[in-house]
Amino acid sequence: MSTSVCDIRRPMWAAVVLLLVAILLSLVIGAGDVGILRSLSVLAGGQDVDGRFMVWELRLPRTLVGIVVGAALGVSGALLQVVSRNPLAEPGLLGVSAGSALAVAIALSLGVSMLELRIGVAQLGALLGCLCVLGVARVRGLGSDPVRLVLAGAAFYALLSAVTSLLLMMDRRTADEIRFWVVGSLSGRRLDDLAAVLPSLCIAALVLLMLVRPMASLTLGERASAGLGHHPGRLRLLAILIVALLVGGATAVAGPIVFVGLVVPFVARALGGPELRRTLWLCLPLGPLLVLSADVLSRVLVAPSELPIGVLTAICGAPVLIAVVRARRLPTL
Repeated sequence: MSTSVCDIRRPMWAAVVLLLVAILLSLVIGAGDVGILRSLSVLAGGQDVDGRFMVWELRLPRTLVGIVVGAALGVSGALLQVVSRNPLAEPGLLGVSAGSALAVAIALSLGVSMLELRIGVAQLGALLGCLCVLGVARVRGLGSDPVRLVLAGAAFYALLSAVTSLLLMMDRRTADEIRFWVVGSLSGRRLDDLAAVLPSLCIAALVLLMLVRPMASLTLGERASAGLGHHPGRLRLLAILIVALLVGGATAVAGPIVFVGLVVPFVARALGGPELRRTLWLCLPLGPLLVLSADVLSRVLVAPSELPIGVLTAICGAPVLIAVVRARRLPTL
């Protein structure tokens, strides 16, 4: 194990323990007649038919999707912040997730099947969103100002969301298919949804594992990275592709969920320092922890109905965004 990983052993263990608690709560808490005690009995091997169906057929797929979505959004947020050298860069906040949603809405309005093309179209939309974000970041005087970049991203997000809403209003069939997905939710997600998106996420993870060390040099700036023998332009392009695969995949299966890519890297850097590899390691348990915690709360706050999970992540993320902006000196990447 590398030195950087050893340095984060304690916060990593704490995050893993909290994640295990969140997984347990996700399996035993939910709507319906199967309460906590019946759910615990099922987990202990009980033969309650209704309880087994609720825990293993409904809550377990939802929990697994939440773990994958949380890890993908957390890691993609950390990468996007490094590529843009902006601690406020977040896939949902800057319109990358909205790009995925718009791409899916356009595909549906053209008559294609959501199941067949949702993932690929969502990842293509995320890629275009990433390119727009980084194009804005490279505009002189804008990319160097984190707050102005976020404002530009918010305008970009509003524009894409408005176009998506317009498409939904014009096409009733599209609206019926996408209505629940577009608000961001884990409700009703199946293992088939997860299996469809896993190959692209695994490819992104493998590429990231091979390139994480040279990508860490981007935090030092392009000149320093080139001085160390790396190719910053090539690394930046590969990082964009990784972010597009992760964000597009997560959005395809759970809808656009904002602020996870901001809160998780922020907490990871606070616990493990600014080094990219430590941040990414900590994002792996912290992302699922945030998403599953928000999902559990979404089930109980207005029971028997459910809140969109994006509402809960926004409640967590907005104070973090304000805290970072109000800091005397914004951290640099």
